Amino acid sequence: MREEEEKQKEKKPLRNWAVLSGIAIQMGATIFVFAWIGQWLDEKYPSNKEWFTILFVLIGVAVAIYAVLRQLKGLNN
Repeated sequence: MREEEEKQKEKKPLRNWAVLSGIAIQMGATIFVFAWIGQWLDEKYPSNKEWFTILFVLIGVAVAIYAVLRQLKGLNN
């Protein structure tokens, strides 16, 4: 029983490290997709400024932060 507990303690930091290393990629991909959608909408509906790109980048940042906070909350459990 004691050996199993020690193995779990060893695996948890490795699992946490793997999750944390993927967060940056996930955030970048989320923001990129939202920015791409915003640029596509700006090309489809042109105006003086790129309002769709600005709006969708901000939405992408908010969604990425929300996803990161949920993942970090799961790591603490």
